[in-house]
This record gives sequence, structure tokens and C-alpha cells, in this order.
Amino acid sequence: MEGAPVVRFAPSPTGRLHIGNARPALLNALFARRHGGRFILRFDDTDVARSKEEHVAAIREDLAWLGIVPDLEVRQSQRFALYDAAVETLKAAGRLYACYETEDELDRRRKRQAARGLPPVYDRAALSLGPEERAVLEAEGRRPHWRFLLDHRVVEWNDLVRGPSHVDCASLSDPVLVREDGTYLYTLPSVVDDVDLGVTHVIRGEDHVTNTGMQIQLFELLGGPDRVPAFGHHNLLTTASGEGLSKRLGHLGLGALREDGLESLAVATLAVLVGSAEAVRPVGSLGELAALVDLHRLSRAPAKFDEAELAALNARLLHQRPYVAVAGRLAAMGVDGGEDFWLAVRGNLAVLRDAAPWWTVVAGEVAPVIEEPEFLAEAAALLPPEPWSQETWAAWTGAVKDATGRKGKALFMPLRLALTGLDHGPELKALLPLIGRERALRRLVAPSA
Repeated sequence: MEGAPVVRFAPSPTGRLHIGNARPALLNALFARRHGGRFILRFDDTDVARSKEEHVAAIREDLAWLGIVPDLEVRQSQRFALYDAAVETLKAAGRLYACYETEDELDRRRKRQAARGLPPVYDRAALSLGPEERAVLEAEGRRPHWRFLLDHRVVEWNDLVRGPSHVDCASLSDPVLVREDGTYLYTLPSVVDDVDLGVTHVIRGEDHVTNTGMQIQLFELLGGPDRVPAFGHHNLLTTASGEGLSKRLGHLGLGALREDGLESLAVATLAVLVGSAEAVRPVGSLGELAALVDLHRLSRAPAKFDEAELAALNARLLHQRPYVAVAGRLAAMGVDGGEDFWLAVRGNLAVLRDAAPWWTVVAGEVAPVIEEPEFLAEAAALLPPEPWSQETWAAWTGAVKDATGRKGKALFMPLRLALTGLDHGPELKALLPLIGRERALRRLVAPSA
């Protein structure tokens, strides 16, 4: 790859991000990280009526949670002068022409074409309008929308994901770039910004493949052949049942996943590795994940994002997480047990906040379950003096076994119920030193309910 790549993620701030948006955001950010490039966050907010500042803030928050820090942030709403200039360039080149058909007229025309077995491609009727005819239409109150005059040729590119690709632009309608009210559709501002910002690689969903042919023509006109970026069109995420993702699916929104307590690294890992040749597995950092992501190894089939798989991956990630990676968050939760506590409980966690109840078991008040007070009293009398280590549990229970003849579940379960109030949990050889002799003794001889 010649030079450092420049990539971009361009959300429309008309809603919150969901996991389907996270996939291109992460693929771009990780591509830049892997190749020492730059990542641009561009808000496509030309739709002033639907773009909301709260969505801008939420998108920033969601990306930061994923670990994505843009090198540059721009907003299309502040760049209209560039788009206006591009319009004039296209008009001067004879590649932007005025059309006056209403949507109803265009719809009827498409239906007639379909009835005759023809593709629903715009017939360029507006090109035959003379000045007098345009003047009559405008006198009727019609305002033109503006279409880009495509070269009817096959546009080819070597897709970063799909390999050699092409679009026959003769099969496409000339795209509308400017609406009747003078506002811009997505295509023109996107190309203008990519040229202006020096974007070298456009990594996006495969639903944009057909757009690529006419966008390459725009790049050639507005930036020259040398400014046409490389394109990569990745497969799309679906739900586990195969349903397409959208902003209305709030349960797969990044904000909702964060509120559920899921690790951002688990979400990022599944979002980019699912549907690839790389096995989904826990990783230690975004840098490690970036080294695994290879656009050439993405599948062409849709990738199913399974929440059950995410939950399992999240647990596996926590079970391997070193204390230094979670220390600050544990402290913020009021969990002060240090590395010994973390190593004792992490294997029992589904989400990080599950550590808090175990800290209560260790250092707080629990309701001991006393089912056999005489046995527990005998066990309490055999508690060794401190200091305690992870060998203490085996030494103590060995002494209790010798004194009482108990073994297996009959030996261990009454002790667990009394010490923790629960019939399950982390190994007591790790918990007992954290509980300490004073608490252990108090729980063992607690009055039975």
C-alpha cells in the first residue's frame, strides 16, 4: 500500500448507532490503525430537518465507547460552499442537467416501462427540452431537480473485499444530485468531501456496490483519475434470524448494548470477525483485533449477529481479562478487592457488574444459610489462625473431614452456604482468604433462621 491510508465513517445523525453501523465504523478505524493511517468522522447532516444535535453527541459517545477516536471530525452542514462550487463545475462540463418531472410522472413512466418489459431507467427526456419549454414549466411553478449525466460505459475497480468488480452505467438512471428545493442528496457531498479530505479508501456495506460506478465517474470529474479512492464493500450484518438491521431495532443499538453491561471489546470483536474467515475469539485490545481483520477474508454472505454468541464471547473475554484492564472500572463500582479478588471471581462473571455482588460476599454483609448448626460449629472450631492463603481452604476442610468423617458435597456445601449464602460461585480456596477469619467465624456460627 503506497502511503498512509485515509478512511472515513459518515453517519447521518438522524438516530442512534446500531451494531450494523458499528461494523463499517470499526472496519475503517481498524484498517487505519493497522496501516498507520487516519480516520475521519464525517457527519452527513445536510438533512437539517432530521439531523439532531443529541444524535451527534450520542454517535460520538458510542464511537468513544468502542475505542474509536477520530483524527478529524467534519460536518457537511458547514461545507455547502464546496458543494455549490462542484455543482457549477458539473454544469460547466455539461454533466448536470435540469429535470422537471414530478415524482408522480416519473412513477407512471416507470410503470409503463415495466409493462413493456423495459428496465426502469430514466429516459433523459429532459435533455430534449428547449429554453422555451423550460420557461413554460417554470412559469407553472415547477422547479428543476438536477441529474448527473452518466457516461454509458462499464466502470471497473478491484474491490478490497469482492475482488474485480464492475458496473455497467448504461443500466443505471442518471442520479439526481440536487433536489427541487436546492438541497443535496447523499452522493454529491460525499464525493466532494472524499476528494477534499484526501480519502484514499472507502470501506462500506455491499448495499453501495451499484452506486460505485457513477461515483467513480464523479470522482474523475471533480478530482481527476488520481483521486479515485479504492473501494471495499463488506457483507452486511443481520439479526440471528436473518432480519436486516435498522435504527428501529433498539435492542441492537450500541447504547442498549452498553447499558446491558457488555464489554465494548466483545461487541467490536463480534461485529468485525463474524462473517469472516477468522474465528471469533476473545482479544486483548483493539490493536490485536486490527491485526486480525483482513478485508480480503470477509465472506460474501450476510453475517448473522447473534446476541447469544455475544453474551458467550463477553463472558470468555472477562474470564481472560487482566486486572489492570478493569481496575479503574471496579473501583468506580466500589469494588476494592484488588487483583486477588479479580482473579478469584472473573471466571464466574457474565458482565463486569456481576463482580459487585461477589465483593459483597467477600467484604459485606451476607445472610448465611445455616442448615446444620452443629456441624458448622465444629468446623468453626477448626478454623486455623491467620495469615491465610489459597492453601488454607484445603488444609481446613481436610481437618474438618478428619474430625467429622464427611466428604464431597456433604462436607463442602454446608460450608459454602454458610460462608457465602449461596450454593454456587467462585472456588472457596480463593474466596476464603479474602473473607478472612473474623467474617468466616461470624458466618459459621450465625443463628439459624
